[in-house]
Amino acid sequence: MSFKSRAALLAGAAFLMPSPALAQAEQPEPETTVSTVEDEEGEPIIVQSTRSGRRVQDEPVRVEVINQEEIEEKILMRPGNIATILSETGGLRVQVTAPALGSANIRVQGMDGRFTQLLADGLPLYGGQASSLGLLQIPPTDLGQVEVIKGAASALYGPSALGGVINLVSRRPRDEAEAEVLLNATTRNGQDVTGYAATPLGPDWGGSLTGGYHRQSTQDLDDDGWIDMPGYERWTLRPRLFWENADGASLFVTLGAMAEERVGGTLPGATVPDGTLFPQTQDTERFDMGLVAAMPVEGLGTLHLRGSGMTQDHQHLYGEVLEDDTHDTLFAEASISGESGATTWVGGVAYQEDGFRSDTFPVFDYTYRVPGLFGQVEHELSPDLTLAGSARVDFHNEFGTQFSPRLSLLYKPGRWTIRASGGRGFYAPTPFVEEIEAAGLSQLEPLGDLEAETATTGSLDVGYSRGPIETNVTLFGSDLQDTTRLDPVAPDRVQLVNVPGKTRIRGSELLLRYRWEAFVVTGSYVFVDATEPDPSGTGRRTKPLTPKHSASLVAMWEKHDKGRLGLEIYYTGEQALDDNPYRTEGKPYFEVGLLGEIVLGKARLFLNAENIFNTRQTKYDPLIRPTRAPDGRWTVDVWAPTEGFVLNGGVRFKFGGAHQSPSTSSGRTEME
Repeated sequence: MSFKSRAALLAGAAFLMPSPALAQAEQPEPETTVSTVEDEEGEPIIVQSTRSGRRVQDEPVRVEVINQEEIEEKILMRPGNIATILSETGGLRVQVTAPALGSANIRVQGMDGRFTQLLADGLPLYGGQASSLGLLQIPPTDLGQVEVIKGAASALYGPSALGGVINLVSRRPRDEAEAEVLLNATTRNGQDVTGYAATPLGPDWGGSLTGGYHRQSTQDLDDDGWIDMPGYERWTLRPRLFWENADGASLFVTLGAMAEERVGGTLPGATVPDGTLFPQTQDTERFDMGLVAAMPVEGLGTLHLRGSGMTQDHQHLYGEVLEDDTHDTLFAEASISGESGATTWVGGVAYQEDGFRSDTFPVFDYTYRVPGLFGQVEHELSPDLTLAGSARVDFHNEFGTQFSPRLSLLYKPGRWTIRASGGRGFYAPTPFVEEIEAAGLSQLEPLGDLEAETATTGSLDVGYSRGPIETNVTLFGSDLQDTTRLDPVAPDRVQLVNVPGKTRIRGSELLLRYRWEAFVVTGSYVFVDATEPDPSGTGRRTKPLTPKHSASLVAMWEKHDKGRLGLEIYYTGEQALDDNPYRTEGKPYFEVGLLGEIVLGKARLFLNAENIFNTRQTKYDPLIRPTRAPDGRWTVDVWAPTEGFVLNGGVRFKFGGAHQSPSTSSGRTEME
């Protein structure tokens, strides 16, 4: 087996379930989950390995994979962050939480973004609760794929995965040294420089290095004195080391560093409606490290060890209030997996510690310590029928013992694939709900006695594939209990409370893809019906910022060593708004984009037009509120694009290695 193939297997080992990593069961020739796409050497592309050693299309838990070809397309649109990659995936919505800084989180099937666990190579390198700004600080330069599991996944990944899991899997070194450099500039005065280099370091070793510099100037698009596009300057650096021997033992080590200065709020000399200056800034420094190891144990199975640590320092400025704080996350896990006939199993112990320390408001300091036990059994009842059961018990130091089960079923008659899955999970409340991202902690009352937020979710997936046609229909539902929200207690004070009653989410997703030679056309539609108890205490209301209808149509032509040309059309329907003085419902809108890339030897020239018809929220209403909200916000919620039309272009240089050129495999791979 080549180093490249072994490295691909190691990529899977970084994502073992039921916590965020994958592992191979010990067997003479372990099966790995592969897509039907082959690389330029004719080898199957390994998208991930599972704890059971089954192919991903044989796994009862549905995993959707955004492959490297589509990631490369999105890199040409936004080289500085992963928001575009995720926002254009069905069932995922990137919601802006703080217009002044551009902060955003990821909502999965209508659930709030704080319930989504964001991982890197199966490790919580961005924290147990990744800050909303963290999404915009992760460059996609070295991503090999993105893996998405929707619905309550606490049984698989712990308390931070109440709504789902997104795992960012890094590229692995190939058999030959390779390097890439990307230069990008935008019509909004933004610039990006990124680099990636990887090389084998011996028969069993490999290494990679990724770095980038990104900047954006402040932009006031409607000339009201408020910055619509925050300015920032950021650099990132991440070295990685890979090792695997012929006996199946492996080691993966990653280190990361990031520093950013971000500026928003009022322009110098401009004021908010009460006549005061209100600059809003954030300085961030983040350092992390992680390790994943696997070792066969004779007579038992395969032993897996994982661990990571992250520290992130923030300095926030909200008008005259400076908040200085630190977030820390420690994680460790040990598990063992094996198989017996048609049954595969895994079990282990885990520990995660999440801490917050504020020099400005120490009353909000917390440390969550969560040891846990987990296990899973998968049994193949017949060649077409597989049943999987998972369970996890977490011993939370603040919210007590929590039990999170999940049951999944896979049935594959002929060309059809049918999956049914249901589970329960919990989330430990913190002060950092969406409004706090925009306003800070200065007007929040000390937290009282809160209950853990819980959810029960279920889904039914039906897929069909024949020749050039691929289609999938998903029905999903969630019932959430004890969710938290901010309630005003004075004109300038709010408190975090558990909401009485249930939040109910019901919906469906439809995907249809057709491939013809170098052309791929993909259409999708998502329906979400989400309701929650009305804050007035009477009846129910539609959950704010949750469009009932959204759809997309993407057409892409890609030719090996020639280039690509693509058209994207996205529709977002009406959505209820909360505490907006200008309207109660957002208007429906379209976004249209065009992308072109041409290959000239080692250089690839690209040009991308986003939001061609210049859809922008500030064309309808101001972002600034007439008066300040009780939670401290000066802005309304974002329900439409705020950047308008943006044109960007640049060049990518590729050196060495056997590079994979654009191919007709572009697009989201449905794990059927």
